Amino acid sequence: QVQLVESGGGLVQPGGSLRLSCAASGSIVDILDMGWYRQAPGKQRELVADIRRGGITTYADSVKGRFTISRDNANNTVYLQMNSLKPEDTAVYYCYADSIGRAWGQGTQVTVSS
Repeated sequence: QVQLVESGGGLVQPGGSLRLSCAASGSIVDILDMGWYRQAPGKQRELVADIRRGGITTYADSVKGRFTISRDNANNTVYLQMNSLKPEDTAVYYCYADSIGRAWGQGTQVTVSS
């Protein structure tokens, strides 16, 4: 079974940056897709960004040009660099990894506020 541990959330002012990290451990076979969802209060969970093992990326329209997803396959880690943050980016961010099944991280809070 794969376990995911996230880090890097916090409070940041509008226009600021944060970098989220998510490291996988446990019974890792081949991790295919990795990525991030987020869930704001009162809203449904939405896909933020996805990256395939070969490096192909997908982004939500709302974050294109501001967020960058990357991964380190040797260390089974995925990153989300978030720039030009807006108050509407405030949410709990969850990482995931697709191997035999989908594993989820515990979530990390990102708050964008002045």
